[in-house]
Amino acid sequence: MNLQLPISLENADLYLELQRNLTFLSIAQSLTGTGCFGWSAASGEVYWSEQTYNIFEHDRAPNLTLEMVLRRIHPDDRGRVQEALIRASETKADFHLEYRWLMPDGLIKHLYVAARALTTASGNLEFLGAAIDVSAAKEAEEKRRQDEDELRRITDVIPQLIIVYSPEGWPIYLNQRTLEYMGLSLEEVQAESFRDRVIHPDDVERFRIIRQNGLPKGVPFETEQRVLGRDGKYRWFLSRYNPLKDEQGRIIRWYATATDIDDRKVAEQRLQNENVALREEVDRSSMFEEIVGESTALSTVLARVTKVAPTDSTVLITGETGTGKELIARAIHKRSRRAQRAFVSVNCAALAPSLISSELFGHEKGAFTGATQRRIGRFELANGGTLFLDEVGELPLDTQIALLRVLQERELERVGGKERIKIDVRIVTATNRDLNVAQANGTFRSDLFYRLNVFPVHVPPLRERPEDIVMLLEYFLHRYAHQARKVFKSIDKHTLEFFKAYDWPGNVRELQNIVERSVILSPDDVFCVDNSWLPSIPCSKRIPQTRDDVSDDDSEHERKMIESALTQSRGRISGPRGAATVLGLPSSTLNSRIQKLKIRKSLFKLG
Repeated sequence: MNLQLPISLENADLYLELQRNLTFLSIAQSLTGTGCFGWSAASGEVYWSEQTYNIFEHDRAPNLTLEMVLRRIHPDDRGRVQEALIRASETKADFHLEYRWLMPDGLIKHLYVAARALTTASGNLEFLGAAIDVSAAKEAEEKRRQDEDELRRITDVIPQLIIVYSPEGWPIYLNQRTLEYMGLSLEEVQAESFRDRVIHPDDVERFRIIRQNGLPKGVPFETEQRVLGRDGKYRWFLSRYNPLKDEQGRIIRWYATATDIDDRKVAEQRLQNENVALREEVDRSSMFEEIVGESTALSTVLARVTKVAPTDSTVLITGETGTGKELIARAIHKRSRRAQRAFVSVNCAALAPSLISSELFGHEKGAFTGATQRRIGRFELANGGTLFLDEVGELPLDTQIALLRVLQERELERVGGKERIKIDVRIVTATNRDLNVAQANGTFRSDLFYRLNVFPVHVPPLRERPEDIVMLLEYFLHRYAHQARKVFKSIDKHTLEFFKAYDWPGNVRELQNIVERSVILSPDDVFCVDNSWLPSIPCSKRIPQTRDDVSDDDSEHERKMIESALTQSRGRISGPRGAATVLGLPSSTLNSRIQKLKIRKSLFKLG
């Protein structure tokens, strides 16, 4: 090592120790590729070690000065280096610099120097430091930057959402598609609340757990979640996380690609909804399998069905209980463009007023006591298909308001939710009530009535289509005889006369129930019906279909009819053999009449 040492050596031991340390320093510099230097701020003289000359590839000079050194610094860096040295000498502060060094052959080296300020015994300021060639690291860094720039240009044209994460999972880059979809900047994505802000509340906890478990393992993993777009709507994405590792196997980046799978998820949900609706439909016992009859009154109804079915118009079906209003609604659906989608039926009178909104529109988890999970409402189950609201006249007023809003806006909110869900549902409704009277009484909203009554269809009672009675008798006889594995060769003549003479207050449903009962009880191959099952009841004396029709004069007669039906059904209200079926009334209506007349049902359970 060629350093001028302004030291007076007083003994050989001290001199030997100094030589030994200088040798160690020289070896260390050689092994580490580091050079040492000194600079006198007062004189401008510069002292370099042998390794420093090798690094800088500079000719040996006995009187090396700062000016000579500055001439070899790249012109674009020279001014910055001079300013840093002046500032260090004025403040007597340490400094470190990185700059480009011009080589004799025209090439450029990247050097890093660091120095510590020292004041000598004579009060002069000197800087002692070290220099190292960082060209290889700079080239590697530049190569990596170029590779990343190239990768970014590639990812910006990929239609997928791509996010680059640090090894710890913090986002450091988003491709153009991601920025466009989210409408956020990189700084907003790097915020602590980013995931809570863009991931659906129902998915964020599951997403967090999967990431928390997946990142430390260092192997690819994936997750599905809904992501909020700049349009305020959520879409489903499949995110796949893949690690990028260096030569030592350390993770230096995580690359996450998000593929839009919203159409697939919507199709899956629709299929699931339709399967639910289908299971409900299979479990439901229909009134009858098909429309039977050739009467003029029935033909008129079917002609109207044929005209309205191909449209998406809202249909209001009216008629007495048991006339087959739901069957007409199904015929409309089967002949519509929605025939391949779900037909969902809801009996509005059978739902508790406190739960009907949840049943129709669905609810979110925690919306009310007992709502332990999200539930899809009937509107969403029927999305793309037809929703049939039977006994719509029984809806509470607050539900009528909500239904009107859904019909107007074609979107809904689940109970306890804030997300507005668009729906595409055809509405078909039915009622056995006089909605004009209900409007006058204030129990049914006029604006909702006009929304529902776009295309009215009235189903005639069975007494107005007597020519269909025998055909219906034969149809149901064949159906139930086949089920009971019986063969009837003929129908009793008196039975035919009774069927034709009876005015059928329960309409087709009553006829169906009587035929089923008679098939079971008929002892031989001649079908007959007990005369007591078909009492001759004038139309004017039948039990009214709505509570608005009840008068005080009818109360005693009504009591006798209900008690007779309860006796026959042994106190049972609902079901195929219940008193409500015998009387041709909804079970909820019959229960209401029993309470009003203070009839004790328990007395009839013993027969």
